[in-house]
Amino acid sequence: MADDLISALDLEEKEHIAVVGGGGKTSLMFCLAEQLRLRGSRVVTATTTKIWHREADKSPFIVFSGSDSNWAGDLKYGINNFMHVFVCQRLLPSGKVEGIPAALADQIFLENDVDYLIVEADGAAGHPVKVPADFEPVIPSSATAVVAVMGLEAIGKPLGPDLVFRIEQFIKVTGLGNGDEMTPGVLAGIFNPPDGVFRGSPDTARRIVLLNKLDLVEDTGQATELAELLLGDDRSGISRVLTGSVLKEFFNLYLKRRNNG
Repeated sequence: MADDLISALDLEEKEHIAVVGGGGKTSLMFCLAEQLRLRGSRVVTATTTKIWHREADKSPFIVFSGSDSNWAGDLKYGINNFMHVFVCQRLLPSGKVEGIPAALADQIFLENDVDYLIVEADGAAGHPVKVPADFEPVIPSSATAVVAVMGLEAIGKPLGPDLVFRIEQFIKVTGLGNGDEMTPGVLAGIFNPPDGVFRGSPDTARRIVLLNKLDLVEDTGQATELAELLLGDDRSGISRVLTGSVLKEFFNLYLKRRNNG
């Protein structure tokens, strides 16, 4: 069992982490940002989609790049004084904040005095499972790691729109029908194909899976089975899988077995 997210994700001294999928991306982003800040790291969080303003407020300082000509100066001020800054474009009438372009995320990571950039690069409307549409996710090219999140409360349950966002894409990728059981084998399949959860990930970025909300699962053996299936498929490129709970802050770590032959 890993002590914290930093060690569980095996983060290096400077990282750009893109978070995709469903089932707790925003919670993961801010939990990781706080752990890094408490260790003295300079952290920027952002989204390339949209999140609620009340969620962005979990950071101690917000910069609106689309409505502030001095946003770069504000970013530097926020990093130096608060160690954690959230960057977005503007506040929308819906109560959400508009995300930044992927190119701006690259610029922030490469040109500023930032140790860690964590970007929520996908939206799932609160669903635990997500397969992206053709235009998703929006992952910046400088991402060094892509973390795909899935909520384990869906495992073993019948397929339906209450659990799966972009359900038509899920059916296309898995061949499952409405009401069919989402077994570990079926769910493993959404991570592997080119149009699966890791769609658009940079070739150089590490691929990590977080199977979240283990505390809501009665049969934890299914979560272990899913983790082993993901690591056993050489096509996926997945290097490590975590099962656990972001909110309860516990994580079990599964690593890709090395072939010594």
